[in-house]
Amino acid sequence: MSRRAFLISCVAAALLAGAPALAAEPFKPTRISVTIRGSGPDVILVPGLAAPRSVWNSTVAAVPGYRYHLVQVLGFAGTPAGGNASGPVAAPVADEIARYIRAQGLNRPAMVGHSMGGSIALMVAARHPGVVGKAMVVDMVPAASRIGGFSAPAVRPFAKLIGREYGGIDRIRRELHSIAGRFGNADWLASNNDAGVVGRSIEELIATDLTPELPRIRVPLTVVYACPEPLALSRPRIDRFYAAAYARRPGARLVAIPKSGHTIMADQPAAFQNALKAFLR
Repeated sequence: MSRRAFLISCVAAALLAGAPALAAEPFKPTRISVTIRGSGPDVILVPGLAAPRSVWNSTVAAVPGYRYHLVQVLGFAGTPAGGNASGPVAAPVADEIARYIRAQGLNRPAMVGHSMGGSIALMVAARHPGVVGKAMVVDMVPAASRIGGFSAPAVRPFAKLIGREYGGIDRIRRELHSIAGRFGNADWLASNNDAGVVGRSIEELIATDLTPELPRIRVPLTVVYACPEPLALSRPRIDRFYAAAYARRPGARLVAIPKSGHTIMADQPAAFQNALKAFLR
């Protein structure tokens, strides 16, 4: 090295040593907000379509000993739409939850999602390997269209219609509330939701099939599902339906909750809390 080059390198090193360290850009979520409660091993809780994070309050109180991260999807329950103001909702929210886990330095937390939140939990587990340590899906299947006996491609035109109609017609929202009421407590749907976010979420969920991604889930997976009473289908048929839905993820633990509507945490809290305790052990 020449004397000139040596002097230049010394000056550069001195300047760098005296300069303040550049701080990493802090993570600022635009699609979710998170409230943290309790202490202990970390657990991510994601509510369902149009639901507030408060659906988990009784569960958090009944199962202490964990640090719960209660996610609120923006645009639901009176929150501003934020980054969910356009385009898909569930998939980008799943990506942002994975970013949140990394930014918080969480060590493979457990993740629990109800309904749409269950789809989000499947997305995180399948698309972000190593981010979560285990996942629980509450009353949701990988392809929502299969509940009606259709494939996701077959219902995509219908999904787009529902997404548009929900965003502009109050009647559709009232009908959704009525339908949800048949599966349990639908009071949470009365929240002040952003119609566009809800409509696009419905469209996305109906048109999404996560079945091909199930083999990519390498962490323990538990599926808790409701068996309403009176039963529209026989209990063996419900069991077979969920077994078939998750067949591409061998080893998934399937837990049926009898006499429950869709919102299992509210309809059968004791049974759900026992299932959660077993999952978190």
